[in-house]
Amino acid sequence: MDKQRLGRRIKAFRKLKGYTQVELAYKLDLPIITLGSIERGKQEASEKLLDHIADTLSVTKKELTKADETTKEE
Repeated sequence: MDKQRLGRRIKAFRKLKGYTQVELAYKLDLPIITLGSIERGKQEASEKLLDHIADTLSVTKKELTKADETTKEE
């Protein structure tokens, strides 16, 4: 999954769960600028951080990184 698509999914789940960037960054113990960069696709998140984000947002890592159905190759 590319960084921009993953960032959009993280942002969507964050909003769905009712967190602001500041609140989620605090819960993840990350600088807000880092979370913002990840959500904009400017910075890549480590596997460990993706696990932490998924846990914090109460979703599975698979849900977080799932590709759009329309982008799958047949």
